[in-house]
Amino acid sequence: METLIKKIEELAERFFKTKSLLEIDKLSAQSDKLRLMMSAPDFWDNREEAIKIGQEAEERDKATKEWNILEKEISDTLEMARLAQLESGSVEDMLTDLENKYNEIEGKFSALEFISFFSESHDRDNTLLSIHAGTGGVDAQDWTEILERMYLRYAEQHGFKVEVLDRSYGNEAGLKSVVLRISGAWAYGYLKSENGVHRLLRNSPFDADGARHTSFALVEVIPEIKDAEVIEIKDEDLRIDVYRSSGPGGQSVNTTDSAVRVVHIPTGITVACQSERSQHQNKENAMKILRTKLYQQAVIEKEAEEKKLKGDVQKAEWGRQIRSYFLYGNRLIKDHRSDYETGNIDPVLDGKIDDFIEAYLRWLKK
Repeated sequence: METLIKKIEELAERFFKTKSLLEIDKLSAQSDKLRLMMSAPDFWDNREEAIKIGQEAEERDKATKEWNILEKEISDTLEMARLAQLESGSVEDMLTDLENKYNEIEGKFSALEFISFFSESHDRDNTLLSIHAGTGGVDAQDWTEILERMYLRYAEQHGFKVEVLDRSYGNEAGLKSVVLRISGAWAYGYLKSENGVHRLLRNSPFDADGARHTSFALVEVIPEIKDAEVIEIKDEDLRIDVYRSSGPGGQSVNTTDSAVRVVHIPTGITVACQSERSQHQNKENAMKILRTKLYQQAVIEKEAEEKKLKGDVQKAEWGRQIRSYFLYGNRLIKDHRSDYETGNIDPVLDGKIDDFIEAYLRWLKK
């Protein structure tokens, strides 16, 4: 029993250290403050702000609930073990039960501890995930649609909210590009591992001879940064085009010019939105994405300059192939950064990418 007590005490120490690192108590306090605001008589006077506050409170509750439950389980198990140690007579049955309980809570903690891998300042934020068809023609466009489905399934499995901000269909099949806003606690922290070029190798269903084709899709993942609102954009630096939203095969899905494309002339950054029926709302969403991209670019340039001044110049990773999907012969998916691979392809393409994410985050920590 003494050995078990020591193991539980060590687990408790790891638990509180990680909980402090992730500022779980601070999140709980923020949640309490938001709940107090929600109980005010005039809370729903501003409906838009009320919905925003409610969503923030729900996210913080979700982030802290499991930690608070596990803390009580650890405390109760440790107390029971200490009491059992004081019992006279045989405690073998109790020891077995307590060991089983320890293994259970240790497993729960390992899952929660995984979040400690998220050490970047924006890991907790929502994310903008874009997929662009690359080299490979219609196969690349089909591959883009397959990846979109994979990320939509992943988001669904993890309780993330997804909004399709823009979707450009291929003329024959698939997608030329798609932009998703994925909202939820740690959305960027989880999905940042997907940023880069994804390579597909398969016998093409679009080739009459079924020949093997290689195609590429670029996945861009950036945090939706609230501070991006402070980025100043001059009107003369913008070119704004409006057009009709399109569906599969190029068909128009709206009869009015509600879709918006915004080009930031100095940087060449282009953002398009067509998810809303309102041109005004699409423009507002496009401007939010543009500000986020400009903010992110400024951060990257600052970090690059600091590395240059320090003499630590590294080759940029953007555009480098990060993962290959071999859908022929000995089917295999391999990540070229972490070297994690699996032959169990179908679940991965159905959104089960957690093992790739964990392997990437562990590789990042090395």
